[in-house]
Amino acid sequence: MALALKDVLERSGFYHLDEFGVKNYHLKALLITSILTMVMLCTGLGYLTYLFEVGAEGANVTNYAEAVWLMLMSASTIGFGDFYPVTLGGRIVSVVMFSLGVGILGGIGAMFATRMFGFSDTNVKNRELRKQNAEILEKVTALEAKLDRLLQQKQ
Repeated sequence: MALALKDVLERSGFYHLDEFGVKNYHLKALLITSILTMVMLCTGLGYLTYLFEVGAEGANVTNYAEAVWLMLMSASTIGFGDFYPVTLGGRIVSVVMFSLGVGILGGIGAMFATRMFGFSDTNVKNRELRKQNAEILEKVTALEAKLDRLLQQKQ
């Protein structure tokens, strides 16, 4: 399964490899995928929450829209408290949404911060260093060749 996912990611266009083998991610594709994943999670887990909560004693989630709202609040960890699960199934779904939602929203926030505030990308730094190292190695090799020729001439 992991190998298949890796193959899909390599062919998906989410990133390309530069001449040094560094992955350069296409942030727009990742952002769109993250947002679509978030929408699917909120609607899907919202429906599951709705099934658990509707008709349960003391439930305040009485329709699908409220269940989706609960998932949005769970994902963001805001949790206004206007809607909350009362069943074990609803609570488990909310915990799953806490875990997944924080990761996805954190990833979206990190992409935004990277683009807006220009935080240093270590891949770019590594690529620059590799390029500089290759240039230095080329010059050192040329100097060694000149030294070898000079030493041979003296002999």
